[in-house]
Amino acid sequence: MISYITQRLFQAIPVLIGISLLTFAMLHLVPGDPVEIFAGDKPLTPERAAEIRHQLGLDRPLYVQYLDYAGNALRGNLGVGLRSQRPVVDSIREALPSTLELTAVALLLAVVVGVTLGIIAAVAHGSWLDTIAMGFAMVGVSVPVFYSGLLLILFFSFRLGWLPATGQGGFERLVLPSIALGLASAAALARLVRSSMLEVLSQEYVVTARAKGLTEAGVVLRHALKNAMIPTVTLLGLQLGALLGGAVVTETIFSRPGIGRLAVEAIGNRDFPLIQGTVLFAAVAYVLVNLVVDMLYAVLDPRIRYK
Repeated sequence: MISYITQRLFQAIPVLIGISLLTFAMLHLVPGDPVEIFAGDKPLTPERAAEIRHQLGLDRPLYVQYLDYAGNALRGNLGVGLRSQRPVVDSIREALPSTLELTAVALLLAVVVGVTLGIIAAVAHGSWLDTIAMGFAMVGVSVPVFYSGLLLILFFSFRLGWLPATGQGGFERLVLPSIALGLASAAALARLVRSSMLEVLSQEYVVTARAKGLTEAGVVLRHALKNAMIPTVTLLGLQLGALLGGAVVTETIFSRPGIGRLAVEAIGNRDFPLIQGTVLFAAVAYVLVNLVVDMLYAVLDPRIRYK
């Protein structure tokens, strides 16, 4: 098990290096001069432009700039925002709790709804319950986040007046964005859990467990579900990354402060250090989540643990 985890840790290193290279290249590939953005509406003389370029380190060779960028990133220094003149890390730290709150509730909703519907559809395979569950999954996978968010606002906020449409503060303002964000993940989980459960329920050890007189709930939950969870855990890791990415749209629609909205505002202001910081943070978080998922394999599957 230790060797398996160590192998996964070493495999993550080149991925993180590639992410740092891509985020660093953003500054030089995106159209526009960072010096002009830094100056804003102020008059910019050639002397002042050269001074700003030297201050930002843009007059040095690219490999030197990258090494400085990577070294600073390892120390937690992602630079200073061109517009706010605040450390990027501070901006991300302030926006992070809101995004984590939204993502956690959306993921919890996706797991509870998705796994429950998947189990029901598998146990009641071919019945009307299976049809309804998979119909929900089809709708959830097909409807994009921005459209489901607008529909939820229109129906529950404008028509019924039950929940506030936008803003942050209190659980009632978290309900609609978490549903909009978690709907697609719940649908994907429901489809995968159903497929995995149908495969597992046909195995011989499940037939043996039933022959021993175990209850159907015990067979499904204790024997079948655990063995069906490995592909589900894989999808959960991917869905967590998708939820972090989907938060960009959700936070914008529901006017919630967070990493996603911070990135959108940075793009609108062409604030390259802030864009680099938010993209790097999201990418590293995605890699780390999937690293944790790989480690969970060793817990769920003894065959991996003792290789």
